[in-house]
Amino acid sequence: MTYADRLSERFDGAARLLPGRLRERAERLPAADRAAAEELRLRVGSPAAVLMPEGEISLGGEPVTRRDIELAVEIATGASVHSSQSSMRRGFISCRGGYRMGLCGSVFMSGGGVGGFGAYSSAVIRIGRERRGAADRLLPGLFRDGRFRSTLILAPPGAGKTTLLREIVRRLSSGDGRRPGLRVGLCDERGEIAALREGEPELDVGPRTDILDACPKAEAAMMLLRTMNPQVIAMDEITSPEDIRAVESARNCGVALLATAHGACPADLRSRPAYRPLFEGGVFENTVLIRRDGPVRTYELMKGEPL
Repeated sequence: MTYADRLSERFDGAARLLPGRLRERAERLPAADRAAAEELRLRVGSPAAVLMPEGEISLGGEPVTRRDIELAVEIATGASVHSSQSSMRRGFISCRGGYRMGLCGSVFMSGGGVGGFGAYSSAVIRIGRERRGAADRLLPGLFRDGRFRSTLILAPPGAGKTTLLREIVRRLSSGDGRRPGLRVGLCDERGEIAALREGEPELDVGPRTDILDACPKAEAAMMLLRTMNPQVIAMDEITSPEDIRAVESARNCGVALLATAHGACPADLRSRPAYRPLFEGGVFENTVLIRRDGPVRTYELMKGEPL
């Protein structure tokens, strides 16, 4: 199977989360478009759309209905919406195969927080992919004196942070002729990095990676530190104060870190008070900035801009 075939297959897996008539329209896309697609988008009152590197294109046909999104949610949760209520209160569903469905609509409050959705207005299915070789040129610069140095991947939403994180984890865990593989503890809170299914990852994260799936990052990091003796702890999208405290705790235990965060550049992150502990404590020695120009992504290692 060629790389383009694998990308098309990932799209087909995402399309299977759609109800029948929308799935049929998605599957009519040419193979090249299926391979390049990044998201499937549903909005009540508008035709379904697919996000391409150059922007959204309509799949045409009848407008999406609220029932269409309800059916997509039923498919994504295996007809057990109740079992996914915890993540749905945060606006998403982790789906088998490493896909994530984001949701919008009318929410209801319960106990001082979001209790769930009363009605859906839109949904988006992210199509996570493996990109073998994406870290080839970048990886040597993440080591110094033979040791992997704590690294933060920084980019705006949708730029490919999770994809690059997954590939670096795979390479660290696998090793090569110059370096032995490292024990990596992976905090996969949303189930889209490794996509565990019955204990086996559907996406390749390497042979020496121990995965905690569907567990909040703060708790997962501490569990991995206590039980698995990792050399590197990896996590996606550090956003909350709890995540930041977990990162600091791991660093204080002498473990290298690999994480992602939303931001246009290091200065952007420094301007936000929640992230102040990261750069005041010098938690990350490397910052990787992802730049995107249409379908082309470039990775800039900013050694002069540690956090």
